Formats: sequence, C-alpha cells, structure tokens
Amino acid sequence: MNSPIRINKALAQAGVCSRRQADELVTQGRVLVNNAPLLTPGTRIDREKDIVHVDGRRIDLCPAQKTPPLYLMINKPVQVVCTVKDPEGRTTVLDILPEPYSRHRLFPVGRLDYFSEGLLILTNDGELTHRMTHPRYHLEKVYFVRLREEPAEEALATMRRGMRLAEGKKLAPVEVEQLNNKHLLRMTLMQGVNRQIRRMCRDLGLTILTLRRVQIGKLEIGDLAPGQCRELTAEEIRALHHAVGYDVGKM
Repeated sequence: MNSPIRINKALAQAGVCSRRQADELVTQGRVLVNNAPLLTPGTRIDREKDIVHVDGRRIDLCPAQKTPPLYLMINKPVQVVCTVKDPEGRTTVLDILPEPYSRHRLFPVGRLDYFSEGLLILTNDGELTHRMTHPRYHLEKVYFVRLREEPAEEALATMRRGMRLAEGKKLAPVEVEQLNNKHLLRMTLMQGVNRQIRRMCRDLGLTILTLRRVQIGKLEIGDLAPGQCRELTAEEIRALHHAVGYDVGKM
C-alpha cells in the first residue's frame, strides 16, 4: 500500500530540491497537484495517483529506477550564487560544474553568500540536505575571516561570549582564534544564522575583506582550488550521515 507522503519530502526524494526549498516553492504558488495550486506546505500526496507539476514541469515521483545518490564538495568562488537558478542571471554553483556532474540534478546544501567563498556540498540526496539544514542538527562550520583592521580584544570577547545582533537575534558563543596575522581570524560556528559572521562584524565595526569556509563537521576543503569540485569519499559520506543521525542503510 502506498502511504501518503508530505509534498516537500516527495519532491526532495525525487531530486527536485531540498525539503525547505520545496516549502518555499509551495508558498510561492509554483507547485500544482492535479492541476490545482497547492496552498499548504504540509499537504500529503499519493505519489502513485497524484500528478505534480513544479514551474509547469511534471515531476516523476515514482521513477522506475531511483537515481543513485551523488555527493560533491566544491570550492565556491566569490561572485557565484548558491542556488539552482538565479532570477538576476548571475552565475550559480551549478553553472560551474564540469561534466559529467553538470548533467545531474543537484542542489546546494545550505548557503554561502555572493562574496564569500569556500566549502559547499552539492547533492541529489534530499533527506541529507533536509537534515543538514534543519535547526535540530548543528554541524560545526569553520571559517577564515580576513579583516581590514586589527580587532580589539573586547570585540573578540563579545563574539566568544555570545552577542545580540542589531536586529535582535541572540547568538550562541563563537569560537574565535586570532592567528599570527592579527587581521586573520579562525571562527567556528555551531549556529545556522543567515550571514552571521558578516552581521557580527558589522555590529562590531569590523570590515571583512575575505570570508572563506574551510570545514563542515569533519569534512575539510583541503587543497581544492576555487571552482574545483570532487566526489566525497565513502568515509566522508558516512561521517556526514552519522553527524545528522541519518541511517547509512538509506544510502
């Protein structure tokens, strides 16, 4: 018997997008079920009976052969956006993928803003994407941040004890290490607040020159050059699955 499934999970498992992105598509009125606009992100559907369209394209929710999961890391360059498509016509992370990866229906896990660079994961595994972007799971993320000015000790102490952004958002403490070059910081975040480092530095009067993510959980970017990508090893995939409580048997 085919059990009803939430539309966001169905689209994620079909490789269309992540669950969170699916919720956004529904909210924007871009998802049709049986030719009627879907109004509620939590709606459950029957994958065998219901007909689903996204942006006018019919989605095969029950493919005869499930696409094997693919996991890539890419060193995102600056001035590249972390979306599947960009309405402003800017270059996306999918645009810079080489063959044969460019032919796969992949989507980025999380975000790096337009002027930030570094480690980003791309996959067609909707369940992993959902878990890695869910507030329940806080994967450690490490960044190198180069500043124009040398930060005062009080600014570093404020970040280390946890601060409140100008918008009112309370932040958890951030691990901050000032390297030999006093303008270069190594920052470790556990919280998934949008543009957190840039907003923290803004409020502390610090000017960011470069912002580069080098690690997610146990996954490190190593010597991967900007714009280059590679497949994750089996060990790296297992580590990611373990970090977010994802049964390896689903791989």
